[in-house]
Amino acid sequence: MRRKLTIFLGCALLPALLTLSKPAFAGPPLLCHPFEIGGAKSLPWAGGRNFNSPDQAYDAGRLAQDTLSLLRSDTPVIVHMETLRRAALYGIKDQRAEYELLARLTARALSTETGGKPDPVALFDAGYLIETLKQAAWLYKRNLAEGLDGAALVLKAVASGVDTPSMEFAASLMHDGKWPNEHFRRAVTVATEGSLVARNLVLYSGEKGQSIAGLRTKYARKQ
Repeated sequence: MRRKLTIFLGCALLPALLTLSKPAFAGPPLLCHPFEIGGAKSLPWAGGRNFNSPDQAYDAGRLAQDTLSLLRSDTPVIVHMETLRRAALYGIKDQRAEYELLARLTARALSTETGGKPDPVALFDAGYLIETLKQAAWLYKRNLAEGLDGAALVLKAVASGVDTPSMEFAASLMHDGKWPNEHFRRAVTVATEGSLVARNLVLYSGEKGQSIAGLRTKYARKQ
């Protein structure tokens, strides 16, 4: 119960942990902001909009195996983001399993780079988990990803042109500075109305009932 209360207070009351200013959500955004994935398959979850609703019956020891099986290249990046967010929260229960997942994702990303054919999705998954674990360090009481640069991997993935709206959205959540940042602006600019990422951009912006066209107007680049 004490751990659950700590997590809740962190996500509700500690936005100062990051200098990223968010319009609709407090706390570390990669951890405390659930992503809308529709009916897509992800790690077991209790449901609802609570950011921390794990399935109490789930065996966290299976975390690495189950997560890797879900991170398919043909699965929308937004679904990867939610799956890795859930994985980070399950990892609080079993940090050994979380570290195994981190090691396997980083090894997968490295192997594609050293092989001369970098896989943008593999780079993204490793980088995204690294940055999520950094934002979760206050819960883990240590930084499992210390010394690793996840943001650099995500930016390499962004440059590939694969699912640009979702990857730009992801990048926007791990960069400090004035909101909205350029990554968020680019995500809004290229998102398709009605798409899964468009629904998440509107949700995150706090502009309930807004359209992507409306967000483009509001967040048009200002010099």
